[in-house]
Amino acid sequence: MRAMAVMSKGVLGAVLTALVVLGAGTTAGAVGETGGGTGGGTAGDAVGEAAGQVAGLVAGEVVGAAEADLAHHGHVSLWDGRVGVWLVTENHGPSDVLDATVRLAFSAPMAGGQELPPGCLWSSSRVVSCRTGALSDGGTAGELALDLRAVGRPQELTVDVSTAWRSGGVDRNSVNDRHRVLVLATGDPYVF
Repeated sequence: MRAMAVMSKGVLGAVLTALVVLGAGTTAGAVGETGGGTGGGTAGDAVGEAAGQVAGLVAGEVVGAAEADLAHHGHVSLWDGRVGVWLVTENHGPSDVLDATVRLAFSAPMAGGQELPPGCLWSSSRVVSCRTGALSDGGTAGELALDLRAVGRPQELTVDVSTAWRSGGVDRNSVNDRHRVLVLATGDPYVF
């Protein structure tokens, strides 16, 4: 995560430097066409377009990328120190997704040595990451079911469900793929 932040800052710095150079030409009175094209654009237009692209990068979007709206829905139960998670991932489109990873982060550590379904791995004692596979526009990944043991017998815990990664595409509606679920040790299903 820290490496991504450093890399993002480096990319942002390079783009901002380019904007400063383009902006210097505008403030120096450069108002002619840019790039020798016939579009009639000015250097100010180029700076504005580049600034819009930087805004997209800062917001975590891939400029010019297709849009794919992923959603995670399911429920979580907690009973006798056991945690059950049932999850379905859907793609509301409009574009296909070649692959994605859903991240489940628990507020309490899980007991070590537990086997996970194929396509899932332990990122830490509190985090499980699972591959969804390809999701066509309007498609659904098969149900993911986890039966885990917590360390001790917590009376409550929270589960953060989110998309950790998707292959290409931008999700402008991240509300339906990010959930924080408070789960009490009642055995009841807490729906998200």
